[in-house]
Amino acid sequence: MDLLSLIGRDSELFSSDIVSHEDALKIIIQKSRFLIIGGAGTIGQSVTREIFKRDPRILHVVDISENNMVELVRDLRSTEGYGSGEFKTFAIDCGSIEFEALVNDQGPYDFVFNLSALKHVRSEKDPFTLMRMIIVNVFNTVKTLRMSREMGAKKYFCVSTDKAANPVNMMGASKRIMEMFLMRESLTQDISMARFANVAFSDGSLLHGFNQRFLKRQPFSAPNDVRRYFVTQQESGELCLLSGLLGENRDIFFPKLSEKLHLITFSEIAKSYLKERGYKPYECQSEKEARDRAEELIAKKCWPCYFFTSDTTGEKDFEEFFTDKEDLDMNRFETVGIIKNQPIFDETKLDEFMVGIDFLREKGTWTKEDIIRLYFGILPEFSHTHKETGKYLDQRM
Repeated sequence: MDLLSLIGRDSELFSSDIVSHEDALKIIIQKSRFLIIGGAGTIGQSVTREIFKRDPRILHVVDISENNMVELVRDLRSTEGYGSGEFKTFAIDCGSIEFEALVNDQGPYDFVFNLSALKHVRSEKDPFTLMRMIIVNVFNTVKTLRMSREMGAKKYFCVSTDKAANPVNMMGASKRIMEMFLMRESLTQDISMARFANVAFSDGSLLHGFNQRFLKRQPFSAPNDVRRYFVTQQESGELCLLSGLLGENRDIFFPKLSEKLHLITFSEIAKSYLKERGYKPYECQSEKEARDRAEELIAKKCWPCYFFTSDTTGEKDFEEFFTDKEDLDMNRFETVGIIKNQPIFDETKLDEFMVGIDFLREKGTWTKEDIIRLYFGILPEFSHTHKETGKYLDQRM
């Protein structure tokens, strides 16, 4: 299956910049020690692969998903083989005592890449998962960054999201808050980040769900009014690599918009996917019709699809990588733009947010409204862009 054609493209995004900076990337990688946090997720695996194939001196990968870590190793051994440096994986949580012991024993590292995140908008449906999102996306980031500083790391990279630009959902806002905390930390540790679009067929994504539904002979369900930018898994790793190794302190990298990168709806991709598989998309009028007629339609080489207008909490009408208040460098790279940040932050708001979250967790009980109030305190503009509809993705097929 041609992945690029499915997302409406015929060429890779960052190949020209990767080629022109290949020598510099290899020189840095081959003499450096790397720690990858969240390395078994879709983006983490891609970053790990980009570093591994350039033969790093040390490459250690941490992730809580034991099974995905096994697949990462099998995939690398089956494609890239073996390098001359040390490659190890550790199935542990970066917020744990075990992680601290690992860093103290196996470190120091020159570069720390943090790809761990709760990335789903659906994760904000309840106050408990939402709290974990804050711990993973904000608190663990600050913790692991400070550990990197203590060991003398040259750079700490953390993945952000396009949804952090003028955020409308709690996930995007958590990443924007993370960026704000990193501005403070950048005074004592060099950091860089990347904002990019949806990663096509990443674990848990709607496109990944197409694969699962097809294997299980189940209906496709997708919004027909939500338009998104998509990058491939390899492109996600390449953008992180460029930012982590070549970015200056406080830089946020993002893909330049061009004829190669444009918006496309999920329903368009669903139709192209099914045609590639030899099936004609058949649009049903309801989820029930799609479920009830699945066996009948699939036997006729038609696939039941339910396309709908989105009404769930947190959906943004359009995607953007930067705001009109951010300073840009559009000249350094051919395919990548850079948000140039100054170390501007409100110390009081950062501290109040941390104290507020700690208070709720120590109390042992909290509501979503408690957390939203803390979001509004640190991001006042979020109170104007965030809207609760009472409907969430878990309530859809």
